[in-house]
Amino acid sequence: MLTETGIRSAKPKSKPYKLTDSDGLFLLINKNNSRWWRFKYRIDGKEKLLSFGVYPDVSLKLAREQRDAARKQLAVGINPSEHRQTIKQAKEHSFQAVADEWLEQQGKKLSPVTLNKAKWLLGLVMSSIGSKPIGGIKAPDLLRALRKIEKDGRHETAHRAKQKCGQVFRYGIATGRCDHNIAADLKDALAPVVTTHLAAITKPAAIGELLRAIDGFAGQPSTVAALKLLPLVFTRPGELRQAAWVEFDLDAAMWIIPAHRMKMRAEHTVPLSKQAVAILRELHCITGNGELTFPAIGNKFRPISENTLNGALRRLGYGQDEMCSHGFRTMASTTLNTLGWNADVIEAQLAHQDKNSIRRIYNRADHLAERKKLMQSWADHLDALREGTTVTPLKRYA
Repeated sequence: MLTETGIRSAKPKSKPYKLTDSDGLFLLINKNNSRWWRFKYRIDGKEKLLSFGVYPDVSLKLAREQRDAARKQLAVGINPSEHRQTIKQAKEHSFQAVADEWLEQQGKKLSPVTLNKAKWLLGLVMSSIGSKPIGGIKAPDLLRALRKIEKDGRHETAHRAKQKCGQVFRYGIATGRCDHNIAADLKDALAPVVTTHLAAITKPAAIGELLRAIDGFAGQPSTVAALKLLPLVFTRPGELRQAAWVEFDLDAAMWIIPAHRMKMRAEHTVPLSKQAVAILRELHCITGNGELTFPAIGNKFRPISENTLNGALRRLGYGQDEMCSHGFRTMASTTLNTLGWNADVIEAQLAHQDKNSIRRIYNRADHLAERKKLMQSWADHLDALREGTTVTPLKRYA
């Protein structure tokens, strides 16, 4: 029988050798002094070996416990090696494992914000189905997990979680770990979602009133500048608030947002109007010595938060059902389309993904000159609305 003292005092030799314990357990000492626990057993008349790990990470006591557990399996006809492999395979084929692998693949093309949202949505069902083999999950299993989300009144979240689960199941099918996308079987099983559009102001007189209110906003410089710029550039709020000075060429009146910060993971060019450049030059005098264009108060390494701009709108008296920071995109899109601008030019400036790959390449490559005209005309249009003067319709482009 082995002892801890005897194991520690054993020295390596010119050839590997064994220190035998009992009931098939032994310690293999190699020439490089690595020490591996092995369990020798017979099943169906054949000799087998099972590894229990490396000493001293696995102590003598723990090695004996593993041996005893393996002997109990043998007593009821279970092959310990095959049992271990089954458990390992079950972990590799669990919904959690497949989802993690899918998320890793998606991380190569999704923005960090979108990827984190996907992780969060999938995390909502993990306590229910995460440890189960993906091929063994049934539609009722997933439905029970999603209804837990519904019970909290988060109906839209439940639908979005189902959609993400469906993507994981499709990936599982592609990688041979399940045969069917059970999320597709849950169509109409969840409570319907009443679609509500993001609050946005689109009537000309109301736009002018909002712009005048923004001009009178008193806040920290980063917030004031961002709030003034959003109507002019109508990017997604996160793309603006996380901007860095290195992305701007104010002399060329151009802002290039890097791919990793875009929803579609493609670099996006934003032509800047004279009005936008003026706001940025003024802000540069205040925050230009740092990396971020819109740093938070007291921390120049962190951008203003995602709630800062909406909070500013609330302070101006605009409720969440009237206007939100994302609503400036709707404001611009609705107005520009009403005034007759080329829809392809508008969509390109909004950085919407065109499902037609040829059109997508064309939009990115050949609409820049038109987008420059659009952005300056749009800024002039906003000035006229702000002043409450008669608005001259924007020039239409075929």
